Amino acid sequence: MSNQVISTRQRIINAARSLFATQGVTETTTKQVAELAEVNEVTIFRHFGNKHGLLLAVISESPVFQELDESLKIQASQPASVHQALKNYCEDRLQALEKVPDLVRSVVGEAGNYPLENRQALGRSLTQANHYVAEYLATVMEREQLHTHLPADKLASLLNSMLVGYAVIEFTSEFHQLWVDRDEFLENLVALFLKGATNSTSLGESISTEKVIDLPANLVHLILQRAKKSGLRDYALIYILFAAGLSASEIANLERSHQINNVNQHLLQITQGTPRQVPVNQWIMGKRYGSYTRNPLTQWLKSRKDEHTALFLNNEGMPISEEEIQRIWQKLTEGLLTPEGQQPVIEQAQQTWCVEMLMKGMNLEQMNLITGWNLSKLQPYARRSKEKLALEQAIRLDHKSKQVNRES
Repeated sequence: MSNQVISTRQRIINAARSLFATQGVTETTTKQVAELAEVNEVTIFRHFGNKHGLLLAVISESPVFQELDESLKIQASQPASVHQALKNYCEDRLQALEKVPDLVRSVVGEAGNYPLENRQALGRSLTQANHYVAEYLATVMEREQLHTHLPADKLASLLNSMLVGYAVIEFTSEFHQLWVDRDEFLENLVALFLKGATNSTSLGESISTEKVIDLPANLVHLILQRAKKSGLRDYALIYILFAAGLSASEIANLERSHQINNVNQHLLQITQGTPRQVPVNQWIMGKRYGSYTRNPLTQWLKSRKDEHTALFLNNEGMPISEEEIQRIWQKLTEGLLTPEGQQPVIEQAQQTWCVEMLMKGMNLEQMNLITGWNLSKLQPYARRSKEKLALEQAIRLDHKSKQVNRES
């Protein structure tokens, strides 16, 4: 009986979501919802009270709210900087909103027509979601020892309001020139948010000392070994993460035509965010992974028999998504621990690449050109590369002292 009730309720919600999105809340009747869900109209009233009660259920059980609390707890436990933590949250919320764009447009356009009790109920749902975000922000800020001008709940309200504003603009207008793409918007939003939310001392620490947690060489090679055993595609994916320093989002947007390679070089044309070319390194953390013309990426492409333009495909033969890349990383790093005692996160591949490039002799201006990152964001990587170079020098001197003692 319980399963039948759940099934009926879900059918009603699915039908309502579809109709609300296609013809608007105002134009949708409970009779239409009942017909599409194949239930009696009375069943809708028994479950939801009225149409706007049904709307509230559709919204509260949408991807924007579903599992928000648990998702934020997982994100808060990740060893990312406050800058990256905020960006991860914003990206996650926008992806959730993107799953229901028509519903967002409908709700925004018709909210003034809802009865007072339903607007109050919707407000309570938003307040609860805001509470989850406030707890998340408080955890991240405390971990980074940042002192804020406003309490966490106010910061959460401001952040969520800006995200909803972005979504409304994106879903209701075309060809605007307010920002280049989502990544640029998020970078600017997080920078502005941190600057306005923290005092000047904390700001200097949070932006210019973004926590860089690069991975040790043995762990990097172990992840690559696991990827190689997993298959050509996974090997190529992990190879690109460490050899080119791309984000999962950038990789998901790559096409075959974006690859430029010959015996002297291997480049990838990045079209997302700041257009640029990125070198694909043969050497990763002291070990060579093929050549410019024969490496994990070229071998993956050589094995392909399809006509898809995407550089990477999922298991169904369709262009891979950012979420699928994340899942592959999580599978390949399961059971592995960083020196900090945490499972490696995918952002650490990019951090590791950036530190290694600086250690090889790249300067900040050059890194700015191939990453698209501003100099402020690159500063922590420069410090980390100098720290590692200092450690290497100290170890060399220790070995030298050992050799001198033996000779004497």
